[in-house]
Amino acid sequence: MNKKSTKHTKVLILGSGPAGYTAAIYAARAMLKPILVFGSEPGGQLTTTTDVENFPGYSKVIQGPWLMEEMKGQAKAVGTEMIQDHISKVDLSKKPFEAIGDSGQIYTADSFIVSTGAQARWLNLKSETEFRGFGVSACATCDGFFFKEKEVAVVGGGNAAVEEAIFLTKFASKVKLIHRRNELRAEKMLQAKLKANKKIEILWDSVVEDVLGEKNPKSVKGIKIKNLKTNKVSELKIDGLFIAIGHDPATSLFKGQLNMDKEGYIVTEPDSTITNVPGVFAAGDVKDKIFRQAVTAAGMGCMAALEAEKHLSSK
Repeated sequence: MNKKSTKHTKVLILGSGPAGYTAAIYAARAMLKPILVFGSEPGGQLTTTTDVENFPGYSKVIQGPWLMEEMKGQAKAVGTEMIQDHISKVDLSKKPFEAIGDSGQIYTADSFIVSTGAQARWLNLKSETEFRGFGVSACATCDGFFFKEKEVAVVGGGNAAVEEAIFLTKFASKVKLIHRRNELRAEKMLQAKLKANKKIEILWDSVVEDVLGEKNPKSVKGIKIKNLKTNKVSELKIDGLFIAIGHDPATSLFKGQLNMDKEGYIVTEPDSTITNVPGVFAAGDVKDKIFRQAVTAAGMGCMAALEAEKHLSSK
């Protein structure tokens, strides 16, 4: 690999979802000439979402990938330099901060905005991937609306799964919660609320083996589930499947350098994107496991850029 030159910037933004792009728009407009480095999935989780109906400013349904392209175009238009590269190492122990790309490029920066996002954990079934966005989802608050008076299933046993199941009863006629064990991990108050809801049925000791559906138009019609106690496989007619087995924040690069909680989310100061390293800011799903919406991620991206600008001007 040929040794490339070092690229320096006042603001280096890592990650390209709504948080990264919005941070870039604000930083560029503040004349900070940011560099945004994006990886193999530009646009982040929104690019796996088809219909977006909850992003403010659009009265008609828009597409997730289109929205991300627009944000990218806007960030570019106001002066962000976009580079596709995979950052394999960062050093936040010295100023300027340093990031090394697989391309051999070295990036140095006076401030650093981490917006590398998170990924929903999936069941890793071929059929699940095939129907993703066509009846298989990892976000009830994004997609629940499309299942009015339909039957859906949720996979999981933690707080997220129980909250999603309860939320889905606003739309769905019936919700089946499928859990691999015989008790839930969710907090007791949530469990009580779940069990009191007449629309919800819990299927214990069970796992999803396959997603069944139609090819044209693409839609989910049911699932195959296996009971782990009896090994019996049965088919369940449903119109939607929600996977709620957790998210993994993309923060392994920063282990040992930035403070994180036990799940790997970056910890910031309250009402702020400031991390434990002065000059490093975290925005979007890398630090937010509660809301996980495009609009809240964008809001945090804005905060990060404003806080970075303030940090740089105080130097």
